[in-house]
Amino acid sequence: MMTPTTTVPAIRVVANSTIRQSARLLFARTYATQTGLGAATTPKPKRRSVTPFNDTGFVPWSELSAAEKAARATQQSYNFGMIIVGLVATSGVFYFLWTDVFSPESKTRQFNRAVDKIKKDHRCLELLGDANKISAHGDETFNKWRRARPITSTERTDGQGNQHLMMHFYVEGPKGNGVVQCHMVIPRGESEYDYKYLFVDVKGHERIYLENADTANARAGKKPVSFFGVKWG
Repeated sequence: MMTPTTTVPAIRVVANSTIRQSARLLFARTYATQTGLGAATTPKPKRRSVTPFNDTGFVPWSELSAAEKAARATQQSYNFGMIIVGLVATSGVFYFLWTDVFSPESKTRQFNRAVDKIKKDHRCLELLGDANKISAHGDETFNKWRRARPITSTERTDGQGNQHLMMHFYVEGPKGNGVVQCHMVIPRGESEYDYKYLFVDVKGHERIYLENADTANARAGKKPVSFFGVKWG
């Protein structure tokens, strides 16, 4: 009598093979599904909103909202305005330095020119002292800092088109003090000042003329011309 034991192993092999194949398919499907879902649901890093105060320009214009575009435009307009203000201020500083210091017509330049003449004149040095210790300043004020004392000056143009500059200031040295009077003229059509006169008065001593156009004209045989009661060489 034949027994069915010979067919059982084959059935088990087929069943095991089917189970393994089904497990592989199930695992593959599950992994693919999880991977796809993970890629689709990964959130994009959230950036902070762009405002006029935190915009660095790294976010592309195309990614900005309407409000953020307005914020960037506002910031750029502000920056441009600040650049214009800076340029205007810098131009103003250069203009001030030119007109007040470097220009041939500046009072500061003419003041320094007159002080240099005084420091090089042996008569002034005899009454005032060492040139390196002589200082010059304007009228007395409550400010003890001498450089802050204003130089008294007057500028005007006469009827002939000549520009006049008159200055009044003080000099101090180890030996004494003095008062300086200076009158300079730019003849019409010229660009440099010429001295009308420059003198120093030291109390108790004769006036020291460093420049005197009247005396020079008299020596040259020229007669000074009078305008409005004032004689000009």
